[in-house]
Amino acid sequence: MSVLNISPIRAFSDNYIWLITRENEAYVVDPGEPEPVTRALDAASLRLAGILVTHHHFDHTGAVKALKEASGCDVWGPPDSPAGPYDHIVAEGSTVSVLGEDFSVLAVPGHTLDHIAYYSRGEQALFCGDTLFVGGCGRVFEGTPPQMRASLSKLTQLPADTRVFCAHEYTLANLHFAQLVEPDNADLSRFLSACEKRRQNNQPTVPSLIGDELAYNPFLRWDSPAVRQTLADAGRLIEDTPDGVFTAVREWKNNA
Repeated sequence: MSVLNISPIRAFSDNYIWLITRENEAYVVDPGEPEPVTRALDAASLRLAGILVTHHHFDHTGAVKALKEASGCDVWGPPDSPAGPYDHIVAEGSTVSVLGEDFSVLAVPGHTLDHIAYYSRGEQALFCGDTLFVGGCGRVFEGTPPQMRASLSKLTQLPADTRVFCAHEYTLANLHFAQLVEPDNADLSRFLSACEKRRQNNQPTVPSLIGDELAYNPFLRWDSPAVRQTLADAGRLIEDTPDGVFTAVREWKNNA
């Protein structure tokens, strides 16, 4: 049973900085802006005890320096990171204790080469930055499509009830694109309707669940005959392999 409280802090236009709390202490994940974090901490009388970084992009690291200086907290982040070095360098196989709960570090390169994720089986929680989104995945900026698919494949092996705490509210755009890829997916249609209602009420669509993502996220459905058929009919499937299907979907979304 979860003992940590996890809640979103909204930043920029569509970023989520994740606030992890237990009693009067807090960690934040991927803070791009300092002011929203400071307001949230002050409102709940929380002490910032640590910062977790998934990758180097500024909208995930822009507030690290200011928050560290203000609080004296430590920062955990990946090796060979343009935004580093961090107080604690963590990579695949490392473990980070977050307010008494262990999080395993997973290497998930593709969006960036330094990208990592933090996963706790006990908390059923995954902080995956810009690797996996609700109904989507990050653009492949520094890695290769096969590298990105391998990272996503690693995440699909996590328990189905794992909560996916991604870093952006991209859900509706992702799911509308997913309907182009798999128009007859009933799970997708039901989930899109539910997410539209949440957004109408200004509620986050994050987190989702790994098991649900496997049913409607086209970037994880490289084995789906329906997805492959759509790509083939559209003349987009150059290579009918898992990497070929993923690459075709990613390129389609890039230009959608």
